[in-house]
Amino acid sequence: MKQRIVTAVLAAAVFLPIVVYGNLPFVLLMFLMATIGLYELLKMNKISITSFPSVTAFIMLWVLLVPAANVDVLQNMQMTKDHLIGIGVLFLLIYTVTSKNRFTFDSVGFVLISVIYVGMGFYYLTATREEVGLIYVFFVLFTLWATDSGAYFIGRSFGKSKLWPEISPNKTIEGAVGGIVCALFVALLFSFFTSIDASLVRLLIMSIIIAIFGQLGDLVQSAFKRHYGVKDSGAILPGHGGILDRSDSWIFVFPILHLFQLM
Repeated sequence: MKQRIVTAVLAAAVFLPIVVYGNLPFVLLMFLMATIGLYELLKMNKISITSFPSVTAFIMLWVLLVPAANVDVLQNMQMTKDHLIGIGVLFLLIYTVTSKNRFTFDSVGFVLISVIYVGMGFYYLTATREEVGLIYVFFVLFTLWATDSGAYFIGRSFGKSKLWPEISPNKTIEGAVGGIVCALFVALLFSFFTSIDASLVRLLIMSIIIAIFGQLGDLVQSAFKRHYGVKDSGAILPGHGGILDRSDSWIFVFPILHLFQLM
């Protein structure tokens, strides 16, 4: 527990000031974290970081992460993100031939889904910070942290009905509901004590969506970690695991909020 607290304090001391400052340092931090997250996924599937598929995957990820404000760089090349990622997929498919099926069609699918899964989450976090506003980033993050804490403590105190034992044996329905209740409380606090430009009803709806999809994001990561037989996605954060272990919720939530046009 002591190690978890120390790591959390140090990580927050680095992460939060950069989020507040924004601009290039924030974009670079998102690129770094997303790159480490993709590396963790590739490592789970035993794909070497120096292999052609990994190098291609990282380039595809970086293309996907280019902020909207800088897309003109690609447009000057008469290219779009879709074009470049499509070319990357074609190269991966060609590699299945040159590798004599040591790298298979299924592996191409894994790499592509991994790039989209990690890339979309960090791209939309960047878009929220740069285009929507810092207050919304903090609203989402505080809501996720409240959901996680509420689900943990309420589940530990009152949990009896397993939520999804085949995927995450310790999670309970009572904990999940408790997490949603705590998320609603954050919406009330932001509505009454901050200058966020959203109605209380909208914040309450957002908090419910954040709580539900945040917990789904957690379960999704639990599912693929169980599939690949690992406890944590990595070890870069002592006591917490890897980057994906700490970002599994927001990787789901930020794209969903933009999809529903709530931000």
